[in-house]
Amino acid sequence: MAASELYTKFARVWIPDPEEVWKSAELLKDYKPGDKVLLLHLEEGQDLEYRLDPKTKELPHLRNPDILVGENDLTALSYLHEPAVLHNLRVRFIDSKLIYTYCGIVLVAINPYEQLPIYGEDIINAYSGQNMGDMDPHIFAVAEEAYKQMARDERNQSIIVSGESGAGKTVSAKYAMRYFATVSGSASEANVEEKVLASNPIMESIGNAKTTRNDNSSRFGKYIEIGFDKRYRIIGANMRTYLLEKSRVVFQAEEERNYHIFYQLCASAKLPEFKMLRLGNADSFHYTKQGGSPMIEGVDDAKEMAHTRQACTLLGISESYQMGIFRILAGILHLGNVGFASRDSDSCTIPPKHEPLTIFCDLMGVDYEEMCHWLCHRKLATATETYIKPISKLQATNARDALAKHIYAKLFNWIVDHVNQALHSAVKQHSFIGVLDIYGFETFEINSFEQFCINYANEKLQQQFNMHVFKLEQEEYMKEQIPWTLIDFYDNQPCINLIESKMGILDLLDEECKMPKGTDDTWAQKLYNTHLNKCALFEKPRMSNKAFIIKHFADKVEYQCEGFLEKNKDTVFEEQIKVLKSSKFKMLPELFQDDEKAISPTSATSSGRTPLTRVPVKPTKGRPGQMAKEHKKTVGHQFRNSLHLLMETLNATTPHYVRCIKPNDFKFPFTFDEKRAVQQLRACGVLETIRISAAGFPSRWTYQEFFSRYRVLMKQKDVLGDRKQTCKNVLEKLILDKDKYQFGKTKIFFRAGQVAYLEKLRADKLRAACIRIQKTIRGWLLRKKYLCMQRAAITVQRYVRGYQARCYAKFLRRTKAATTIQKYWRMYVVRRRYKIRRAATIVLQSYLRGYLARNRYRKILREHKAVIIQKRVRGWLARTHYKRTMQAIIYLQCCFRRMMAKRELKKLKIEARSVERYKKLHIGMENKIMQLQRKVDEQNKDYKCLMEKLTNLEGIYNSETEKLRNDVERLQLSEEEAKVATGRVLSLQEEIAKLRKDLEQTRSEKKCIEERADKYKQETEQLVSNLKEENTLLKQEKETLNHLIVEQAKEMTETMEKKLVEETKQLEIDLNDERLRYQNLLNEFSRLEERYDDLKEEMTLMLNVPKPGHKRTDSTHSSNESEYTFSSEFAETEEIAPRTEEPSEKKVPLDMSLFLKLQKRVTELEQEKQIMQDELDRKEEQVFRSKAKEEERPPIRGAELEYESLKRQELESENKKLKNELNELRKALSEKSAPEVTAPGAPAYRVLMEQLTSVSEELDVRKEEVLILRSQLVSQKEAIQPKNTMTDSTILLEDVQKMKDKGEIAQAYIGLKETNRLLESQLQSQKRSHENEAEALRGEIQSLKEENNRQQQLLAQNLQLPPEARIEASLQHEITRLTNENLDLMEQLEKQDKTVRKLKKQLKVFAKKIGELEVGQMENISPGQIIDEPIRPVNIPRKEKDFQGMLEYKREDEQKLVKNLILELKPRGVAVNLIPGLPAYILFMCVRHADYLNDDQKVRSLLTSTINSIKKVLKKRGDDFETVSFWLSNTCRFLHCLKQYSGEEGFMKHNTSRQNEHCLTNFDLAEYRQVLSDLAIQIYQQLVRVLENILQPMIVSGMLEHETIQGVSGVKPTGLRKRTSSIADEGTYTLDSILRQLNSFHSVMCQHGMDPELIKQVVKQMFYIVGAITLNNLLLRKDMCSWSKGMQIRYNVSQLEEWLRDKNLMNSGAKETLEPLIQAAQLLQVKKKTDDDAEAICSMCNALTTAQIVKVLNLYTPVNEFEERVSVSFIRTIQMRLRDRKDSPQLLMDAKHIFPVTFPFNPSSLALETIQIPASLGLGFIARV
Repeated sequence: MAASELYTKFARVWIPDPEEVWKSAELLKDYKPGDKVLLLHLEEGQDLEYRLDPKTKELPHLRNPDILVGENDLTALSYLHEPAVLHNLRVRFIDSKLIYTYCGIVLVAINPYEQLPIYGEDIINAYSGQNMGDMDPHIFAVAEEAYKQMARDERNQSIIVSGESGAGKTVSAKYAMRYFATVSGSASEANVEEKVLASNPIMESIGNAKTTRNDNSSRFGKYIEIGFDKRYRIIGANMRTYLLEKSRVVFQAEEERNYHIFYQLCASAKLPEFKMLRLGNADSFHYTKQGGSPMIEGVDDAKEMAHTRQACTLLGISESYQMGIFRILAGILHLGNVGFASRDSDSCTIPPKHEPLTIFCDLMGVDYEEMCHWLCHRKLATATETYIKPISKLQATNARDALAKHIYAKLFNWIVDHVNQALHSAVKQHSFIGVLDIYGFETFEINSFEQFCINYANEKLQQQFNMHVFKLEQEEYMKEQIPWTLIDFYDNQPCINLIESKMGILDLLDEECKMPKGTDDTWAQKLYNTHLNKCALFEKPRMSNKAFIIKHFADKVEYQCEGFLEKNKDTVFEEQIKVLKSSKFKMLPELFQDDEKAISPTSATSSGRTPLTRVPVKPTKGRPGQMAKEHKKTVGHQFRNSLHLLMETLNATTPHYVRCIKPNDFKFPFTFDEKRAVQQLRACGVLETIRISAAGFPSRWTYQEFFSRYRVLMKQKDVLGDRKQTCKNVLEKLILDKDKYQFGKTKIFFRAGQVAYLEKLRADKLRAACIRIQKTIRGWLLRKKYLCMQRAAITVQRYVRGYQARCYAKFLRRTKAATTIQKYWRMYVVRRRYKIRRAATIVLQSYLRGYLARNRYRKILREHKAVIIQKRVRGWLARTHYKRTMQAIIYLQCCFRRMMAKRELKKLKIEARSVERYKKLHIGMENKIMQLQRKVDEQNKDYKCLMEKLTNLEGIYNSETEKLRNDVERLQLSEEEAKVATGRVLSLQEEIAKLRKDLEQTRSEKKCIEERADKYKQETEQLVSNLKEENTLLKQEKETLNHLIVEQAKEMTETMEKKLVEETKQLEIDLNDERLRYQNLLNEFSRLEERYDDLKEEMTLMLNVPKPGHKRTDSTHSSNESEYTFSSEFAETEEIAPRTEEPSEKKVPLDMSLFLKLQKRVTELEQEKQIMQDELDRKEEQVFRSKAKEEERPPIRGAELEYESLKRQELESENKKLKNELNELRKALSEKSAPEVTAPGAPAYRVLMEQLTSVSEELDVRKEEVLILRSQLVSQKEAIQPKNTMTDSTILLEDVQKMKDKGEIAQAYIGLKETNRLLESQLQSQKRSHENEAEALRGEIQSLKEENNRQQQLLAQNLQLPPEARIEASLQHEITRLTNENLDLMEQLEKQDKTVRKLKKQLKVFAKKIGELEVGQMENISPGQIIDEPIRPVNIPRKEKDFQGMLEYKREDEQKLVKNLILELKPRGVAVNLIPGLPAYILFMCVRHADYLNDDQKVRSLLTSTINSIKKVLKKRGDDFETVSFWLSNTCRFLHCLKQYSGEEGFMKHNTSRQNEHCLTNFDLAEYRQVLSDLAIQIYQQLVRVLENILQPMIVSGMLEHETIQGVSGVKPTGLRKRTSSIADEGTYTLDSILRQLNSFHSVMCQHGMDPELIKQVVKQMFYIVGAITLNNLLLRKDMCSWSKGMQIRYNVSQLEEWLRDKNLMNSGAKETLEPLIQAAQLLQVKKKTDDDAEAICSMCNALTTAQIVKVLNLYTPVNEFEERVSVSFIRTIQMRLRDRKDSPQLLMDAKHIFPVTFPFNPSSLALETIQIPASLGLGFIARV
């Protein structure tokens, strides 16, 4: 498609910007051909009208899709142009903190101005062996590629590092050399790699200086050739230097410094050895103070001086030479302080006794007057005469500076020569890798001769670079058979011709230098006349006639002509050089010895140290032509020649390019200045590489990758079986213009922009698919939600309706119930109310009726009464009326009568006055008198009564009166007494008065006392209150203190507990560290041992030519076993040693480090040997003492004989028991077996009886033989007299030697010896049995004692009880005792029943076997033969007790045993069908027999041979996993056997009683157990290395690259360096490959019978290796850090966990080793936006370090456009949250780490006596004992 079609709405473009160089914008509408203006929207939010160039009408550069931004390779970008490159570098540098980026074949390195943790040895190991495109860009990747190509193509390599000053060239070159030194090692142990690295501090001190742009700027170019041998190990190095900036010695610009070495000297001036140099502060010397910046921030010159001196010492520069160098350097400083005084305009002089010159002459060892003279004069030579001419002050100053520069240059070359001598190797160099650290393109405000030479060198290098890039492009096209079209690229050959061709700038400069009166102005005019207007690359400045401009490939540079001639000549006066050559200081003349050597490929100059000064000297008469020729070699000429040699070297090698970029001029870390970066990108050729790539087909895809990436653009019908044809068909449909792509053999080539177009189509298709998926999913989700809601609504409705119906029914029921209730309630209420009303009515009625009745009754009664009343009233009324009438009548009568009475009264009154009235009155008085008389009588009666009473009372009164009289008398007496008492009372009163006075006095005293008491009481109370308060306070304080003490105790307890836990953890860590350190030491020891063996083999091969059929015996004695090794190999080693000693000194160089280690080990071994010797001497002394005591006491022998006779009797009794058991067995066979099989007349029974009879007879015979031999031995021992100096055996041997028959003597001696051993073993077994019986009896006695004590206690308790309780207690006790006895008897009975059942089973088995044998014989033999022929005896195997689990072999068969059992045993062959650990069991049984014989030499020899043979096997077949696993298993089993049967209680408790009988009896093999443990550790480490070598190629491919879940990961566009494809091709490792390999490892280890705990440790180590390597590669591969890859990793890890579950290994700790990888995968998948996400990440990733978390976040790369990148602010948030976490700053995990291994004791349940030795082992010469 046309490029203009891509400029649609929302397309993003790059437009030029004066500040940011390029600015991003977005199109607001589609571009149409013919438009002159583009409407753009900037990222800042502004709208802009961008006008197109009316002439070119070029559209702005299109921006790459976001998915391509941040790519590792710039050539992977679809749009290849300057803004895309700049933006990609900026994103990687600023956002991802990645300083390395590929640009095709170039590595772009941006200086971070910060120390990064990406150069450690772990990073080196991670890049070692990897393909360059498989890992993220790194200087180590370039170094690995160079190293790999050197080994693969056998072609020399070069790494060209270039860039501006301060861009990091020197550091990059240093890291490249460090990589070679680490990866390759050295061919010898002379630490050549350390010497190569040590040359850097020296060269930096004498060749680097501070500039305005860089604190450590290299002021010279260097090319270091690192030499390798045929095995590609470093053997040496060689250095070439170019164009040292000598002018810096005498002049420094503002804010710059001289070379570092001068300031280092000044900083170390106070050292004692430097006092003779008479140095001072750097500000006191003219050559070091001109820049005004003597100090560098963060740099200690004194420490740097120490480093420089250490490096010199390491490189072999002696102290004397070092002091000589420092003398010369100090002399240069003092020479700069020499001042001149003008005599006149043409002459000058030096003040007399000028101190700086005096010091200079003293240091240089030259004459003061002579040097003073020639500093102010010069010699001129003409054809006829020579004369001396004074020079002006300016000329003298220039001559002084020229001399200083010349001395420094010579010293620089001398140091380089000595460095090369130190790095030179005597071994022939097979290949080399050159590292070129050279200045980049430079342009300053004032550019002089140095910048001209630098830019000239860069022109040459750029030409070589362009040609190489062009060549690679051409090769790629030809390889893929793409039609080759000429790519137009910048050819800088015209610029090179302008400089170096005939009549070029350098030629004209040299010609002008030859002219007597040549000046810079005349040279400039010649340049103008020759090249101006004739060469397009040469220009003249408008405002200057002393400058010229050259158009270089990077930029135009204006050079000032001033100083060119002088710098090119670099003239030094001959006479001054002669004065220096005549110096007494021996080192100084050495500097000028090579002054006149010509430049040649074999000379010192050709090696790179180009002489940069020329000394014109007076020609001699004999060689005028030669001197004239040498006068032509100016600086420019020499530089051109050295540059040509460099180009020849580079063209003869395969170059690798590193372009260093300086991101800013202020040395700010991770700050990117676009302007400066673009300048350097243009200058270093990166953009030219991009342009060349973009001119052709920059984007390249394999057919499989294209199909995998763009499968979404294909229809199902387009997919064919042939991937190539499928891709062709699809591309023809997608891209109509066939010129935009080409089909190669294996790749598709696209022009620039086409991949972006395809990515756009893919993104559109994916977007449409996503929209459709989203639409479908959203519809499905909404439909699902709707259906769910519908179902929910229906369900809710159903339930609501049901609920409502139920509620309605309930309502109806309730209504009906309520109605019913209401009905009945109402009925009840009504009835009740009715009843109440009825009752009330009835009551009312009753009351009413009663009322009415009563009323009626009352009415009737009232009526009746009314009638009565009426009657009465009427009667009353009538009466009243009658009465009133009567009253009226009476009243009338009265009134009348009153009237009549009044009349009568008047008459009476008249009559009253008469007697008659008185009579009438007296009639009434008489009645009264009568009444009174009656009263008087009554009173008289009363009076009489009273008188009687009175009389009585008088009597009583009289008696009382008498009493009273008596009382009165008594009272009178009392009165008298009272009077007397009154006197007394008075006296008493007086006394009382006195007493009162005393009382008052006492009271007053008491009052005083009370007052004092009150006062005292108050004081006391106050004191008590105070004391109480104090006591309260003290109590409070006490409580507080107690509380504090409790809290402190609690805190201390908690602290102690925590501390104890921490200390425990620390001790565990220390134990593991110590174990790891010990195992590492063992590993180092095994490595040194192998090294020793290799050296020994080499020495043997060098000294002895092997004869046909002769085998060389290796000496593999480890230092751990050396004191136990006394085999034949040791003797052979001693015989070989004298022959190999002398030649080895001549031919093999001394290995100091190895020699020191071995010497230290020998010292330790000698100490151990001395300790063992002392212990042996002590044991021998004890033996001698015991023997001497035995000889002093001969009667003891009789006691021993009695003891032995007792033992013999015990043996006889044992034999009798055996006979009885045998008889019982016969009876059991005859009684309990089947009658048809075991009948007395049956053949099988007869055979069995015969066998048993023969066995018993044989036992009797053996017994008699033993007794006879024993009696003979006793008699012989009694006959022999004891001696002090000899043992019994030697005495017996001397006496026996007197016999005549020598053979009989030997046989008798051997028989006696064996008899002794047999009897001794029998006695020991009897002793053990007796001890066991005695122990059992002691236990019974103890139990009886305890029972007795218990009975006594119970008896005592019973006696204290009452009789009834006593009887009850005794009965209870008796019941308990009988119950216990009953239980014991039941247990014994059960045991006996079990024994009987067991014996019955055995008898049945034996009977069955006998029956089978009889049946088999009866089938093969006819009936006649049964009668005639005797029955053949049946081979019945011995009982278990007859075989003691030992194997006997002869001493001479030891080598055969070791050979057949160890050296020639194949785990895949014979050993497959063996019992696991059978070799270990066989070896242990042989050791047991040697222990049984008490033969220490045999034990030592066998164990040593076993250990050495295992080492030989592992050395020979150490790369075979099955072999290593087999011998690790057998070594551990052998170690466990030595522990199990050692006789130690800790191990014996795991054995059966039978196994305990097989324990070792004579030797303690604890030391050999330690040796075997060390051997097992070494084998384990070798096993780990083997499985690591097997697994390592699979891990990255299987865990990371292979798509286990197909289609999840998409293949992103890649650049020139293709990564390993994730599509599973044939031969690619997958996760299944890893699982199959793990299954293979596990099955092999299980088959070999390896301990389960050891298998767990191996599996844990395997999983750690898998996790560490996977995580390390993930951290170094940006393309692997994506969401989809995280899911792939999680799935792969789950498969590994499933494997662990299947093998029951989840508790092995293997899963925990994968935790960092699991968390890294989770980190790739979690959300990474908000603070909550950051908190979740920090809490989740506790197994990852902060550096690893930040690295993963920086590397996170979206594979599709739908993923989002991690923002910088989020990463900073993570860093802030993790800043307090204390973890290792190391980025990568240590994949080489090996966990400390332990060998837990694992006893074997296998009985030794049951082991059968298969015939396939070829061990027929050993016998079972």
